[in-house]
Amino acid sequence: MPPVNPQILGKLEHSQNVLETPPSGHPTPAKLPSRNPTRSFWIDSSPDVNPLAGQGSQDPLPSEADICIIGAGFTGVGVAYHLIELLNNASLSIKHSLSIVILEARDFCSGATGRNGEHLTPAAFTRFAQRRASFDTVEAIKSYELEQHTTSLLVKIIEENGWASDVDLVEGGHISLLFTEKEAKNAHNDFDMARQAQLNLDGVEWLSKEELEKEYGVPYPGFRRPGYNVWPLKLVTKLYQHAQAHARQYASLSLHTRTPVTAVTHETTSTYTVVTNRGSISCSRIVHATNGYASHLLPFLTSPDGIIPARGQVMTTRASVGTDQIKISSWSGNKGFAYWFPRPVTRDTEKPLIIIGGGQEAAAPSRELYVDDDSETHPLVGKALREFLPSIFEGKYDPHSEPEMEWTGITGYTKTGDPFVRPSNSCNYCWLMYPSPGWCRSRLTRSESR
Repeated sequence: MPPVNPQILGKLEHSQNVLETPPSGHPTPAKLPSRNPTRSFWIDSSPDVNPLAGQGSQDPLPSEADICIIGAGFTGVGVAYHLIELLNNASLSIKHSLSIVILEARDFCSGATGRNGEHLTPAAFTRFAQRRASFDTVEAIKSYELEQHTTSLLVKIIEENGWASDVDLVEGGHISLLFTEKEAKNAHNDFDMARQAQLNLDGVEWLSKEELEKEYGVPYPGFRRPGYNVWPLKLVTKLYQHAQAHARQYASLSLHTRTPVTAVTHETTSTYTVVTNRGSISCSRIVHATNGYASHLLPFLTSPDGIIPARGQVMTTRASVGTDQIKISSWSGNKGFAYWFPRPVTRDTEKPLIIIGGGQEAAAPSRELYVDDDSETHPLVGKALREFLPSIFEGKYDPHSEPEMEWTGITGYTKTGDPFVRPSNSCNYCWLMYPSPGWCRSRLTRSESR
């Protein structure tokens, strides 16, 4: 294999050790989201792309609700969507209509969901050996099945509602490159172990260096697996609008943006008070869908064993050649250093706009862990991302071009890579969030219920 720029892969072997190591000093709970975040392509590229941006920010805050959901991203809006679908489709004995309130600290969907890399690709088999060693074979298989189910369900919802063009759904598959002999050996080992465990590997295709070089001009081997891309903000907007339109007999749904939650207090065994900058709401059930900011309201998560805030960085750059050479597949380095894909073009002469993210390894030694401020970018991460595509696709990207937009977002990491879906000691109070190292790929991994 050709030599790899050491800046690209030099820190990957240490990534898990960094996750398991406390920061210097004592970690502190996450702060509220910054008031002046960097401008994301998904949120700020068009003035009308976020019609719900300030929804409910001027409306009176209700004094009571049955369910308060904190966070208006994929998780928070997804909870509301599925609750209302359940209430409308199930034969339930409900004494009164349930009031559901979603609270968002900034504009609608302005957290990690509105700042990611737009990938909707489940893991096919990568890290199978690691997952099996950590959880056993049955649980490892469940983790992949959950990712596949989540992707399939979202695509099904999009297609059944006729939203595909509205949310820019693209089914182009996903190619993972294998930069080193060790990566290739580990990937084949994971694949063989997954196949022996009878994991569904439909659609996985191994690609030789010669095949990838001929088709894409990249001198490394890899593998292709099923995958999609989608405009996350547009999808979450559709989910909320659909849920609100269908909240009829059994539920009501309201959204209050620019309403940060500053505290949650326990009043009685079944009553909680959610305190915001605009007033307080008394409710019987709470869902925390705050991802990397979870420890702000749940300080016991402030440790390497909890939810670790981490800053991810993404940018848009323009290819030097057309779609005929770039194609429509989404990509990643097998170890996840970078992930990228070309946006759909509207004119034959248009050069594709590439969304590329990742590169936290360049911010050694911290890898941007325990960072909860998305108001600025990291220069070394930006440098690594600028150099990445020109270094592996010779002649297809200008190494001197500057990105059209560059931004950051805060996600939540966990030491095991699992999301936490967990009730508290009281069944009325729960926290539910989906952190994972693949935050920019919209991945949901193994759920843990306790």
